[in-house]
Amino acid sequence: MFNDIGPLELVTIIVLAVLVFGPDKLPKVIQDVMRTVRKIREFSESAKQDIRDELGPEFKDFEFEDLNPKTFIRKQLDNDELGLKEIRNGFDLKKEMAEVTDAVHGRESEATSASSSSSASGGSGGRVDMTKKPEEPRKDDRPPFDADAT
Repeated sequence: MFNDIGPLELVTIIVLAVLVFGPDKLPKVIQDVMRTVRKIREFSESAKQDIRDELGPEFKDFEFEDLNPKTFIRKQLDNDELGLKEIRNGFDLKKEMAEVTDAVHGRESEATSASSSSSASGGSGGRVDMTKKPEEPRKDDRPPFDADAT
């Protein structure tokens, strides 16, 4: 419940409580607060149990924490029925990013050059080379002029 409170915040809260309630009334206030927290927890557990009873035996494994979207998605992704672990393990992000970077800069990566050489020898490889290749300049063309570079 209070996982993100550090020691400095805790000391500040204690000092403020002593200043506001005084050292005489502070133990009584702490008891009242703890009693209220216990009652709220009991009420919450009772409501959860009533809902589980009303849902029936087919929902006996139902957990209210699963209603949190992050928990639900994490639980579904951990389920191996979809075969997502094989997909996740077979995907190499660094390799994919290197191929994209090489394609953008006009260089051929090792995987691209191997596939293009096999597709060139095979004829019907099925993979189209969409990298931008520099055009051969004609003999009348002048090189591009960059006014900012001079």
